[in-house]
Amino acid sequence: MKTREEVLEYGLSFPDTFRDAPFHDENWQLVRYSPNRKAFLWTYEREGLINLNVKVDPEKAFFWREAYEAVIPGYHQNKEHWNTIILDGSIPDKDVKMMIAESYDLVSDSPSKRIYEAVRKIPYGHVATYAQVAQLAGDRKMARAVGNALHKNPDPDNIPCFRVVNSKGELAGEFAFGGSGVQARLLEAEGITVRDGRVDLAQYQWKL
Repeated sequence: MKTREEVLEYGLSFPDTFRDAPFHDENWQLVRYSPNRKAFLWTYEREGLINLNVKVDPEKAFFWREAYEAVIPGYHQNKEHWNTIILDGSIPDKDVKMMIAESYDLVSDSPSKRIYEAVRKIPYGHVATYAQVAQLAGDRKMARAVGNALHKNPDPDNIPCFRVVNSKGELAGEFAFGGSGVQARLLEAEGITVRDGRVDLAQYQWKL
């Protein structure tokens, strides 16, 4: 990510968000969560570079600052709860997106939080369907939201979204999980047999 518009487009891809320019200054463009109007993404140009302010769990604030020199304490904001990301090209897009997603989750009453917690519970060597995950997250009707949330998984190492399949046991498309065959390989590494892009739900589905 190098441009403000790329960042704003990603911020606005989250549910119930809108763009705002509250200071009558076009340099400051924010993305807010509609239900409570809290901003989770601030964008502005400073010293020739686009900067982003994102809300952060205080326990993770220093993790990001130590990981990247271009992540500093929040400019003009609470230094414990906000970080500034300087888009100088040194931070991989996936980590910029992860920090924005974490900020969104902190200000929102996001179903994504419940979805990720549900996915974390799927046992090793088992799969769950999108509908199962939605049910665990509190609303069986939001199976589509499960798919959207998993495609924005902020922590693939700890949120095993590869264990989620559709109602027929079919795996996700090739674009997910980093490329063709990746989901199958991850499942097979846990002892789950994949045949023709599908797993046997009778054998491997998590029984709630």
